[in-house]
Amino acid sequence: MPSFSIIIPCYNDEKKLAQLLAQIQHLPRTPHEVIVVDGAASQTCQALCQQYRAHWLASDPCRGKQLLAGATLAQGDVLWFLHADARLPKDPISMMALELDKGAIGGYFRFRFDVPRAWPAFFLEPAIALRCRFGIPYGDQGLFMSRQAYIEADGHAPWPLFEEVPLVKGLRQLGNFVALREPIFVDPRRWQRDGWWRRTWENRKLALAFARGRAPEELATRYRSHITSLKNATLTKQ
Repeated sequence: MPSFSIIIPCYNDEKKLAQLLAQIQHLPRTPHEVIVVDGAASQTCQALCQQYRAHWLASDPCRGKQLLAGATLAQGDVLWFLHADARLPKDPISMMALELDKGAIGGYFRFRFDVPRAWPAFFLEPAIALRCRFGIPYGDQGLFMSRQAYIEADGHAPWPLFEEVPLVKGLRQLGNFVALREPIFVDPRRWQRDGWWRRTWENRKLALAFARGRAPEELATRYRSHITSLKNATLTKQ
C-alpha cells in the first residue's frame, strides 16, 4: 500500500473542514499525513488542525499557490487533493491504491451532489461526467496522482481559478488518468445560494472565457464581483 498525502486548500471554511478532517480520521485506511493550506492564515483553522493532527500551513489566498505549497511539503507516494467541503466515500484510499496498482498514474472521483439534493442535480451530474470524459475534471472531484507524476506534469498552475487544467492535461499525456466509479460528494450550497441553473451557466461562461485565453486572475475578480452582487441581492430581498 503506497503512502498517501492529503492536501486541502482552505479559506474561511472551518466548519466544513472540521467535518472532513473528522471523516478522514475514521477511514478504514488512513493517510500518511494531512496538510491544510490556509489562505486566510486563521488562528481558528490552525487550532482545528492541531485538534485533528493535521499539518497547518499559511499561504496567500490563491488556490493554485495553496495547492503547490501543500504538494511541496508532502512526503507521501501519492498526492490526493481535496476541497474543504468534500464528503468522502467509505474507503477511498483502497479504491485509489487499487487503480494505481493496476498501472494508473492517477485519477479522479465521480462528481455527485451531497444532500440536500434538488432535482437539477439528476441532470447536471451526467453532464459533468460527460464534460470530464472529453474535458477536464476539476479540483472538487478529489484529484489524485503519484508524487512523481505530479512533478513530471509540473504541478498546479499558480492561479486562483482553473489551476488544475494544465496539470490534468499533463497527467493524461504521461499515462492512464482514470475516472473512478465511486463518487465524491460535493457540497451543493453554492448552487442553492446562486440558483442551480444560474450557477451552472456562470461556471460555463468562466470556462469558455478561460478557453479563449482570458487570464485566470481577471476571471477570479469577475467571479468574486458576481458572488458579491448575488449576496447583496439576497440581503436586499430579506
